[in-house]
Amino acid sequence: MALYFNLPVYKESYDLLLMVFQFCSKLPREYKYTLGERLKNESTDVLIKIFEASKTTDLVKQNNIENALLHLEKCRLYIRILKDLNVWGVAKQASLNQTIESISKQLTQW
Repeated sequence: MALYFNLPVYKESYDLLLMVFQFCSKLPREYKYTLGERLKNESTDVLIKIFEASKTTDLVKQNNIENALLHLEKCRLYIRILKDLNVWGVAKQASLNQTIESISKQLTQW
């Protein structure tokens, strides 16, 4: 069993988490404690589910991977809302979505 912190999907998920925290720190107050907090929580949950999947058996692992994918889709939704509200620009949305897409591909292959 590989150490979870050496898994490429874990490293990329951690990078996503850091990006989310950096971007959310600059959100206007109106969005920081609503959408920003939800986005932070969902990206943290992705990381936790990947950790749990690396430490469990096949059946539980599959369940954790599916849950991580659900959390990723919620992240994508919150990012889309922030972009549609003109809080974030296309560049932030694109960089976050590229990272999410990469993580999603790795999780489906796992």
